[in-house]
Amino acid sequence: MFENILLAVDGSDHSSKAAKLAGDLARLSGGKLRVVTVYEKVPSYLGEPNLSQTIAKRTAKAEEILDKATKEIGEIPGDCEPEILSGDPAETILNVVDIYNINLIIMGTRGQGGIKSLLLGSQSHKVVSTAPCPVMLVR
Repeated sequence: MFENILLAVDGSDHSSKAAKLAGDLARLSGGKLRVVTVYEKVPSYLGEPNLSQTIAKRTAKAEEILDKATKEIGEIPGDCEPEILSGDPAETILNVVDIYNINLIIMGTRGQGGIKSLLLGSQSHKVVSTAPCPVMLVR
């Protein structure tokens, strides 16, 4: 079944639902679960102390998101590895897939409708269109 599951969370309601589902799948499969949240890179032109303060705020928010997701996942038989990353969310998620041999990605979708989604694109669409493994989107 799924031995290495990646859960990408962003703190949205949809990602909370994805976390619960990822926990259920990990319990059923006995697989490992890697939980990541990604924040956009902070531009270096901010200079100090603004750069350090902004990174600290984003990291603190990311820790809150991971803590919430971990609670929603619950106890699982395999390992649960939380990780905070920075960069373009879709590209970073896809890099994690390659590095850790992920065979299922689970993530929430914010449910952007038709035109807005087409014009702006979304991280979930980027992941779905280029991922080398199945992607489960949760609403």
